[in-house]
Amino acid sequence: MTTLVTWDEALLAYNLGDHPLDPVRVELTIALAREFGILDRPGVTVLAPGPADDEALLRVHTADYIAAVKRGTADLTYGLGTPDNPTFPHMHDASALVAGATIAAAEAVWTGAATRAVNVSGGLHHAMPASASGFCVYNDPAIAIARLLDLGAERVAYVDVDVHHGDGVQAVFYDDPRVLTVSLHESPLTLFPGTGFATETGGDGAEGSAVNVALPPGTSDIGWLRAFHAVVPSVVRAFRPQVIFSQCGADAHRLDPLADLRLSVDGQRASYLAMKALADELCDGKWIASGGGGYALVEVVPRVWTHLLAIATGEPLDPSLETPAAWRSLAAARRPGRDVPQTMTDGRTPDLVPWQPSTDGGPDAVDRAITATRNAVFPLFGLDPFDPRD
Repeated sequence: MTTLVTWDEALLAYNLGDHPLDPVRVELTIALAREFGILDRPGVTVLAPGPADDEALLRVHTADYIAAVKRGTADLTYGLGTPDNPTFPHMHDASALVAGATIAAAEAVWTGAATRAVNVSGGLHHAMPASASGFCVYNDPAIAIARLLDLGAERVAYVDVDVHHGDGVQAVFYDDPRVLTVSLHESPLTLFPGTGFATETGGDGAEGSAVNVALPPGTSDIGWLRAFHAVVPSVVRAFRPQVIFSQCGADAHRLDPLADLRLSVDGQRASYLAMKALADELCDGKWIASGGGGYALVEVVPRVWTHLLAIATGEPLDPSLETPAAWRSLAAARRPGRDVPQTMTDGRTPDLVPWQPSTDGGPDAVDRAITATRNAVFPLFGLDPFDPRD
């Protein structure tokens, strides 16, 4: 098993200025992973990527939108120059480099150059074909998946655990039965982007290719993991992917300032272990992972994505480990006054409480969300929505 990590400091140029999506979260992630020696493990290659060219971008985005991004000026027709998506210096170059990093990860896994690959700077899943959205200029997961299809992939499973619905990736592949998009997110009734209902199940000829689990605000580790295991393994197994792509946004954490789920670092770590296990079971370990959202810049994101990097590169980190003193000093210097975590755990034990079926969904809002998703999509896979073994 080998792992490619696509990384270069130039990726920090995706910088929207005074904005929640601060590249310091990526800088501190890589610094923490280096302090633990994760990037120096046997079988790990760190690659400085090149930018995606126009041909790659055009697989997802329109020519006029790409031209607008290159101009770099505010243009509300294309969602550029808004509070969410301000223009910034060298916007096209920085965005194309993020996309190029995710393409390189996908190519390495598909060609066998690596078993697994990670781009923590990627995961910009809200960008639409003709507009920026939700802090995202180019949709690097969709662009990388399109590259996999061009290389001959027939079944790609995309699993998105960001707190926000993976709307851009779903929109790009909604009518394509070769791509399964699965998203667990806070309910669209309470959070941007307002999509991702259980009833969104794929377009004509691709029924079942979109799976959405819309969870109520306040969902914690126990409920979130129950929902994940009640839906994701079953539909992914039924789809029989050749490769799994995970968008691993860290903003479902209880400290995230932009959303209202209540996961811990330990619960998020458990989800990464589950996705790696699915890749090992179903597609010879072929697993591509990206970052995504996450706005607790010091307190959460670096720890969560360092756990992701450890899992992808081999041995998971013991959650009880202390964060290295040198990293704590760096984090305090980068963001003075922030609460720098002392350990790699939130002190939680993310136990799995299996889902139990109920014809009315049951009294728990999480279980009702699970039931709604299973009712909507399980029959499309030939699965019984009321059989917990499915």
